[in-house]
Amino acid sequence: MIILYILIGITALISWKGWEDTSFFRKYMFHVGSIRAGEHFRMLTSGFLHGDLTHLAFNMISLYFFAPVVIYQFGLYTFLFLYGSSLLAGSMLTLYFYKNQYHYTAIGASGAVTGIIYAAILLYPDMDLYLFFIPIPIKAYLFGIGYLLYSIYGMKAQNDGIGHAAHFGGAIAGLFFTLLKVPHLIFKQPLLVAGLILPIVILFFMERKRK
Repeated sequence: MIILYILIGITALISWKGWEDTSFFRKYMFHVGSIRAGEHFRMLTSGFLHGDLTHLAFNMISLYFFAPVVIYQFGLYTFLFLYGSSLLAGSMLTLYFYKNQYHYTAIGASGAVTGIIYAAILLYPDMDLYLFFIPIPIKAYLFGIGYLLYSIYGMKAQNDGIGHAAHFGGAIAGLFFTLLKVPHLIFKQPLLVAGLILPIVILFFMERKRK
């Protein structure tokens, strides 16, 4: 678990540095024009920057609660691989959606965290979550579906600077990685798998229609 604390700590420190240093923030954030000009490192570094303390806290608290499930099931190194893969998958999908909008920017570890969330939900869909200190539990699978549906709204609104498209890239990475590792889940809980895939299908349908 010490590695998880280190990961959260590094993300918090880099985010704080970005808040204190505007040039640092702009240099490492996700920016389509800069990435297409060759600064591909932004696809990774943007995952360690956040817009404000609330944005950072939401992502890191979500990671803190869901990561142990993945670490317990797959091990530490596989967890880190999935985290990094989900981060990059989120950036790649974001670039795909906004490749012609050179001004588009985004930040946040949402893609990486969503990949971990999706993996954890597939492994333990019936675990209860308590959100924002409300003493009413919600099933993990409902949280996952609702999270992505909210992301669709965020992508359409484009008014908060958060990389909502990255949520879907991370979700895809977490979903398919977990199913490759534990393929019997497809037959054990087909409705859950279908329900988690549904928001991803809706997103691609909306994007295709928009184009």
